[in-house]
Amino acid sequence: MYGVAMVLARELFLAGAGAVAGLVGTAGGITSLVSYPALLVAGVAPLQANIANLVALVACWPGSAAASQPELRGRGPWLRRWGIVAAVGGIAGSVLLLNTSPGVFNRVVPFLVAAGSLALLFQPWLAARPAWQGGGGRGRALLLPGGLFALSLYNGYFGAGSGVLTLALLLLTTDPHLATANALKNMMVGAATITSAALFAITTSVAWSAVAALALGLFAGSLAGPWVARRLPPAVLRWLVALTGLALAIHLWLSPGS
Repeated sequence: MYGVAMVLARELFLAGAGAVAGLVGTAGGITSLVSYPALLVAGVAPLQANIANLVALVACWPGSAAASQPELRGRGPWLRRWGIVAAVGGIAGSVLLLNTSPGVFNRVVPFLVAAGSLALLFQPWLAARPAWQGGGGRGRALLLPGGLFALSLYNGYFGAGSGVLTLALLLLTTDPHLATANALKNMMVGAATITSAALFAITTSVAWSAVAALALGLFAGSLAGPWVARRLPPAVLRWLVALTGLALAIHLWLSPGS
């Protein structure tokens, strides 16, 4: 009976954490900085937690797509064109992850969490670079495809902070309006995540019980995220999650075997 209660408590915890992650992630791009630590707290090993997190994140895509119809209307050609780039990048990152030993991943992950947290803090500064929105030039022409592929590769490998960076990229190159760029970001991250999840499901073991509970919460949260993105000033949430991520990175660095 005690064991059943513990399992139920873990599933409820993951579902709740998923709801928070889905909400804040689809509202701005910090999903994995909430959902990945939740899996670690639930007792999932770092590499398996990363795989479970990437698979569960697929649940954010349909919810955010449904809630972002005003921003996505008329964007079909753009989404098809750049969704392919994101999908290929996601597969490349997942192949890299599958060829990374758990020991190496455990040593690298604190720095990835820290990088994602710092990206979250610097996102307003990046988004405020108006020069990228103006004129053309080869640099701007290459920034979107090159940046989107690189960030999708990172998303397929780990992903914490990839949504924030992708949002900043789209604000700089595609649309200066936060709600619209956020909706496009959710679709690009979704394209990378879906291909990664399919690859993991076919080629490696997945902690499906943890995925199911987390995905349920992610889907529920993602329905509200775009609505929040239209209304909520993100500064307080950004700092709270970023500082929590940095604290987690320090903890993982001091205890890499955990």
